[in-house]
Amino acid sequence: MADLSRRALLAATCAAGFMGVTRSWAAPSLVPKPLVFAHRGCSAQRPEHTLASYAKAIADGADFVEPDLVPTKDGVLVCRHESNIAETSDVADRPEFANRRRTLKIDGREETGWFTTDFTLAELKTLRARERLATLRVHNTRYNGQFDIPTFEEMIDFVAADSAARGRVVGIIPEIKNSTHFHALGFDPEATFLRIIAAHSYTRFAPLEVQSFETTNLRHLKDAVKAVNPQARVMFLMGERGQTPPDLAAKGLKTTFGDLMKPEGLKEVRTYADVIGPSLTDLIPRDSQGAWTTPTTLIDDAHAAGLLVHAYTCRPENIFLPKQLRNADGDAARNIKGSLAEIRRYLDMGLDGFFTDDPAIGRKAVDRI
Repeated sequence: MADLSRRALLAATCAAGFMGVTRSWAAPSLVPKPLVFAHRGCSAQRPEHTLASYAKAIADGADFVEPDLVPTKDGVLVCRHESNIAETSDVADRPEFANRRRTLKIDGREETGWFTTDFTLAELKTLRARERLATLRVHNTRYNGQFDIPTFEEMIDFVAADSAARGRVVGIIPEIKNSTHFHALGFDPEATFLRIIAAHSYTRFAPLEVQSFETTNLRHLKDAVKAVNPQARVMFLMGERGQTPPDLAAKGLKTTFGDLMKPEGLKEVRTYADVIGPSLTDLIPRDSQGAWTTPTTLIDDAHAAGLLVHAYTCRPENIFLPKQLRNADGDAARNIKGSLAEIRRYLDMGLDGFFTDDPAIGRKAVDRI
């Protein structure tokens, strides 16, 4: 009973503005249904970060759809998981862009490929999207070449139109990628982001949750985002426990994500974020064989600090599931039963929301609560 009271208070203080996107209340408590976040759209069924992927996600019942945001050479925010588009577009097959292949260091890691910051929007619009996991999600390769790379503004307009057609408000949960890296190149993705959400009526009233793996930009964004959209939330994404957030590493600081997952660290996170976004393995670690081990107390600790928990990423293929839930159909097989069982295990721990590559499965798991 004490746990229900605590979670009800948490919902009232941290999530009151978002109740319109949940489908119903969980009786008899006041705890709302957990939220289903479409990870890069419905990326298990369509190439990620295409309007087709977002459309499928909304059709399958996602509460929010996620655009990851990176800038072009001319400063336009486009929807890609990272600046390197080698795996998610046909750029490697375009001889006119062959000389733009290069190596960049992003957040301490060297990457070779083609980068959005070397292309104007007009040039990017000549490219076509491709399935990233082509050997695992072979069925998605049938859509290769059909869709372009959408801008953030195009994505907002699309979600607004689909929402109006369905009579159901759909939230947007954008991630501002690699902020320190892009600022070093002379871009200001946060300023561009704020201008865009202020210019679109949909993002001024619809559920909005902005996310980042960095702390500095969230500190600057929190009040500014809420000035545009009072119900907006800010989420601090959490990387591997032993790693340092890129902005802190750039300042020579040693604070790790693991440090920020401790009770005292979570209290500090609460000063600039409403939500944490840990990985699933931060909730239940896995051993070297991929089997679940002992659950952590991260969800309870975050709730005690006044934070919601939105974890990433539930995927339906066997290879991504904990060993206990895999079936004998092979790594690439869609294991819906196993995926449902995985999601329900996290929900039973008190998870407030989760990212999924397949929102239809996530919707089914949540609606059975």
